[in-house]
Amino acid sequence: MSRPPLPPFTDATAAEKARLAEDAWNSRDPARVALAYTPDSQWRNRAEFVTGRDAIVALLTRKWARELDYRLVKEVWAHAGNRIAVRFAYEYRDDSGTWFRAYGNENWQFDAEGLMERRIASINEHPIAAEDRAFHWPPGRRPDDHPGLSALGF
Repeated sequence: MSRPPLPPFTDATAAEKARLAEDAWNSRDPARVALAYTPDSQWRNRAEFVTGRDAIVALLTRKWARELDYRLVKEVWAHAGNRIAVRFAYEYRDDSGTWFRAYGNENWQFDAEGLMERRIASINEHPIAAEDRAFHWPPGRRPDDHPGLSALGF
């Protein structure tokens, strides 16, 4: 299975790959997201280490069961060959109604078919007031005219 754009990445194809990942994550569909990864993909997500699509689906299912009204923006930080580094921010609320903003960085490594074989994520979050939210689009894909991280000053 091929998942264009394929490495080696250019500025344009790295940005496209990041936007495709953002769109998939904003769908909050763990099975859809997992298809972008190799069957034996290795993840480090905070303090959790998982391997394989089934483990990715399980992790994301748990994540989005507790991170409600999730909205994510990704931005390419750097790229070379088959690797892309992105920074991101996302907002969500928990079941008590408290809003959070999380910031982080991900390092991605892709196979020749454009599937991610390794994802290393570092994430920090803090509570925010509802009126301090910056991501207000309806559930799903971020609108093309919505500001990205740099434009928001994140």
